[in-house]
Amino acid sequence: MSLTFHWFLPTNGDSRHVVGGGHGAPGGAAGQDRPPTVAYLSQIARAAEDLGFAGALTPTGAWCEDAWLTTAMVSRHTERLKFLVAFRPGFVSPTLAAQMAATFQRHSGGRLLLNVVTGGESQEQRAYGDFLGKDDRYRRTGEFLEIVRGLWAGRTVGLSGAHLRVEDARLVRLPDPVPEVYFGGSSPVAGEIAARHADVYLTWGEPPAQVAGKIAWIRDLAARHGRTLRFGIRLHVIARDTAESAWAEAHRLLAGFDPETVRSVQAGLARSESEGQRRMLALHGGGRDGLEIHPNLWAGIGLVRGGAGTALVGSHREVAERIREYHALGIDEFVLSGYPHLEEAYWSGEGVLPLLAAEGLWRHPAGARRGGPVEAPAAS
Repeated sequence: MSLTFHWFLPTNGDSRHVVGGGHGAPGGAAGQDRPPTVAYLSQIARAAEDLGFAGALTPTGAWCEDAWLTTAMVSRHTERLKFLVAFRPGFVSPTLAAQMAATFQRHSGGRLLLNVVTGGESQEQRAYGDFLGKDDRYRRTGEFLEIVRGLWAGRTVGLSGAHLRVEDARLVRLPDPVPEVYFGGSSPVAGEIAARHADVYLTWGEPPAQVAGKIAWIRDLAARHGRTLRFGIRLHVIARDTAESAWAEAHRLLAGFDPETVRSVQAGLARSESEGQRRMLALHGGGRDGLEIHPNLWAGIGLVRGGAGTALVGSHREVAERIREYHALGIDEFVLSGYPHLEEAYWSGEGVLPLLAAEGLWRHPAGARRGGPVEAPAAS
């Protein structure tokens, strides 16, 4: 199977420095260096499309722009790129969400993917009027996806669950194609919901041994339901012509982390209810030493950013090697990002993807052969 690569739309703003936000972490002033205008986000999206990324993830939460509205606008400035829209099922009725997805598919030419985010922070959920506890939020997500998938299949749906109730729900026009559902979560109840409803299980960028354990866990759960899933991973990336240049950029970013900001962000993230966030924090422990937790896997981003907190750092060839390592475990989709997102899309798209294409592991979705500054084999 050819690998699939997605990029990221920074709807909380972009910068040459790390922009915080997510899981209760403050967004930070750096996000205003490049405000998330439709014009700028469309520039990133067009670059990602041209370089061969299949889709672009947009986040969800109070710290960023609304993903549905933003991607609907940006989609008008692209032709092929899909949009992996993150949304929280507790904030909208399942019938309306199914209808919105069908509308998006018609108007975009079938370019919607859905990243279902249950919500790991009760404080933020309550700000939106959602007062369920974490486990119940996941159970509600299961009911939500049961309704939505039934509607997408053309059925008339009635469900009276513990959290959601619909009667005689039906879509007049079905989505074509049916959007694929991406889903992540590290707690036991999250794993069960993923096994029953997800098409792609997403994990944050943990070291390969931990990722292998997650894949085995979800595969076993899905098999009990007679299902098979694909697997994806969410990572930042700093790829350069040489390893020295890549690590110099990582060190530049690290030097820009104000110690008080790190302490404040880490204190906030320590209160997170998310099991995935807890696992991210354990990778660096809040300190600046020992941040290379696996060859070319750097945990520095997580010092000032919630959610995905690790980056692949190295020469183009080294980054390609790490991608192959994750692929060998069962990862077929990679959701990448970097600061700033426009420039880093080119570093990865022109430096890393051609190496994988030369090995038959990836091909440009448009079928075009793209060149790029592929380094000599001797590069470190």
